Amino acid sequence: MTESGPVPARELGRTGVKVPPLGVGVMVWGDMTRAPRMNPARNAYGPTSGLGDQREAYQVSLAAGVNLFDTAAMYGDGVSEQRLGELTEGDEHVLVATKFPAKFFARADSLPETLDASLSRLRRQVIDLYQVHFPVRWMPIPRLMDLMADAVAAGKVRAVGVSNFSAEQMRTAHAALAERGIPLASNQVQYSLLHREPETDGVLAACRELGVTLIAYMPLASGALTGKYDAEHRPAGWRRYRAPFRGKAALAELGRVNAVLRRLAETHGRTPAQIALRWLVQQPGVLPIPGAKNGRQAAENAGALTFELSDQEIRELSG
Repeated sequence: MTESGPVPARELGRTGVKVPPLGVGVMVWGDMTRAPRMNPARNAYGPTSGLGDQREAYQVSLAAGVNLFDTAAMYGDGVSEQRLGELTEGDEHVLVATKFPAKFFARADSLPETLDASLSRLRRQVIDLYQVHFPVRWMPIPRLMDLMADAVAAGKVRAVGVSNFSAEQMRTAHAALAERGIPLASNQVQYSLLHREPETDGVLAACRELGVTLIAYMPLASGALTGKYDAEHRPAGWRRYRAPFRGKAALAELGRVNAVLRRLAETHGRTPAQIALRWLVQQPGVLPIPGAKNGRQAAENAGALTFELSDQEIRELSG
């Protein structure tokens, strides 16, 4: 809910599928003790939470009108999908997005089998948004899109998306799907106040030209935009050795952006994280999917839907 009523739905690309302006990334949900040791979820986001915290995050999100949850077959070797299926079973109004493949060196023709396995783990008959997780040379994009179109025709997938695709790769996927009469729904890429590449590499412009939603993952830059960290206070674990927590230039930019976030947070009576998410929410065709390990984080994320930034504030944040 916003201060003025229910969360307004937006169209996912040109698919007719209605989604909220904000989703939830559930990369770290599930029993990660069963996940591979070098699990990117733990490396990127630190310790994970348990079933109770994750159930609360799910319930708080739904109560706030945020009903889109994004996972992948690869996250935790399937445990994220399993947890999401456990929590969402029977909730038909919940939207679930997941991704192919389950293994990095998978082949395109394994898509139908992988899709069926994801459906089983998710305890669903249909996936609302099925995405190709990343482009690789051994999986031709036209072949992948043809298999995706087959899944739509079979009633197993409502909308088709991609992730980590360049502007050129996205155009190839868009054209291949168009031959089957299916729109490309989305391209999920890293995008935040501290990661602006989609603005300069052509991805954001191509999304807007083609009517494709840009789904922004890591919208809080691994926690850098929560206001908790600076050059003297860096996170523990692997995150402290990765951007934007290392290097003089990166730390200087982190300091500049966080100073603006803190000032605007005070003006609006919000948190820096909510300001950073709102900056994305107010961009046409952009849908951020912050993670939420517990109910508190889910509530804070959803709070980004209950206020607006002025045009001047958007420009100030954009730098």
